[in-house]
Amino acid sequence: MLKKHSLIGAAIALTLSASGALAAVSPQEVAKLGTTLTPFGAEKAGNAAGTIPEWTGGITQPPADYKKPGQHHPDPFADDKPLFTITQANLEQYKANLTPGQIALFATYPNSFQMPVYQSRRSGSAPQWVYDNTLKNATSAKLLDGGNGFADAFGGIPFPIPQNGVEALWNHIARYRGTYVVRRASEVAVQRNGAFNLVTSQQEALFKFYEPKGSFANLNNILFYYLSFTKSPARLAGGAVLVHETLDQVKEPRQAWGYNAGQRRVRRAPNLAYDTPIAAADGLRTADDTDMFNGAPDRYDWKLVGKKEIYIPYNNYKVTSPEVKYEQLLQVGHLNPAVTRHELHRVWVVEGTLKPGARHIYSKRTLYLDEDSWQIAVADQYDGRGELWRVSIAYLKNYYDLPTTWSALDVFHDLQARRYHVQNLDNEESSTIDFSQATPDDGYFKPSALRRRGTR
Repeated sequence: MLKKHSLIGAAIALTLSASGALAAVSPQEVAKLGTTLTPFGAEKAGNAAGTIPEWTGGITQPPADYKKPGQHHPDPFADDKPLFTITQANLEQYKANLTPGQIALFATYPNSFQMPVYQSRRSGSAPQWVYDNTLKNATSAKLLDGGNGFADAFGGIPFPIPQNGVEALWNHIARYRGTYVVRRASEVAVQRNGAFNLVTSQQEALFKFYEPKGSFANLNNILFYYLSFTKSPARLAGGAVLVHETLDQVKEPRQAWGYNAGQRRVRRAPNLAYDTPIAAADGLRTADDTDMFNGAPDRYDWKLVGKKEIYIPYNNYKVTSPEVKYEQLLQVGHLNPAVTRHELHRVWVVEGTLKPGARHIYSKRTLYLDEDSWQIAVADQYDGRGELWRVSIAYLKNYYDLPTTWSALDVFHDLQARRYHVQNLDNEESSTIDFSQATPDDGYFKPSALRRRGTR
């Protein structure tokens, strides 16, 4: 039988929150990194049932049919077949290894929502220099300002052996996704009847935290720069958004600017944070929903619950395959289950409870972080009445051209409205995300560049 819980340090972890104070990780614990633990702090061994395998390094090189940067990623596990499929009919058999949000999707769409489950493949991997920096961070990184930032870490996971919930959350926020990335992709809000309209943009990000020649001392509180130019539809084309993402957003809030092509004006966007609704998502995604969670953690008390074995989306190469068109992928209520892949993996469970006096549309968030990558795979969000409201799902895969585990698609379900929003669609684009382009200097991400580059 699959074990329901695999809690680590449960006697301590269950009482932890962002405000908790603990001693630094001991040298004995750090020595486990790369031995009984993976370089990112996951359990290297498989589970007792044999349904989760041992981690042996993940994908270490692209498959033979991957030829050039920006190419759509061939599936290295294309010959795998589903072991079984979870449906509303057999749901009781698998509930122990599902999140409340996943279970709610079966209840909301009983006749169509399914989860094909495949052999678990621990494909997660990262460059050696990221592993080396993670080992250094394990003994140097420390939280600042009650957990609203961190210091003395760079170029790797900051807290590979987390002592509390906010450390685990920072591992997601600061995880490795390359240094400079360029992508043309679309997002859609899928209505109750399945109708949708694409909003297409070119996105660029420079992760200052992962510049090979950088250091924490030279970050100047900048975690990354993000730039997005809308390409279509015509009524929105030419608009742009620029973000300077700060490491400590309470000390120095995120800086954001928007460019309106019709007015040819660049304006500050001071409210692009927390629960501000995102217009392109038709109100289905908040600013801090993006990337499953981003931004300042200060409005919630974060508790590290422990670990659990959950069926999560993993090795999802087919959902972004150019052979799968949007009309086939985007179905009423949810993605086409036939092109999704789920596997049993251990996840860290982190609960965020809204602080007394703080304001947010979510009273509680429960995050499920893949132990091999620190990427949030599923996020369950609750409304002000404490009822499950929204479920965010990241369809993970290994971007073996780096390598790193990151989301292929992010999907945001509103259970009450029965609509959903999808980000990062590029199936019908000529290429996918490109990590190989020359890294620009910081001046490339100045507000003055928006007017020059934001053309219809």
